Amino acid sequence: MRKIAMWLVKGYQRFISPLLPASCRYYPTCSTYMIQALAKHGLIKGLIMGVARIIRCNPFVKGGLDPVPDFFTLRRNPDPQKNLDESAQFDFHR
Repeated sequence: MRKIAMWLVKGYQRFISPLLPASCRYYPTCSTYMIQALAKHGLIKGLIMGVARIIRCNPFVKGGLDPVPDFFTLRRNPDPQKNLDESAQFDFHR
C-alpha cells in the first residue's frame, strides 16, 4: 500500500504539478515531503504527516526549511538542520 501511495504522489508530481503555478512555501515541496514521510514512517503515519504538512502550507505561514523529522509529529520539524545534515547523503530530487 505504501508503494501505491508513493506512486500516486509521483503521478501528481509528473502530470498535475507542472500544470499548476509554483507556490511552494516549504523545502522540500509538500509532495516530496509526503514521499519521504511514507518511506521513513510507513503508510499511516506518513500519510498523516503529509496531510498535516499540506494543511500547514497556507498564505499565513512564513515557510522555509522543513525536512521530514526522524520521529512522528504533526508540527513543523523542530530541528531541520539536524535532519537535513543526516539526509544529505540521499538525493531526493529524482
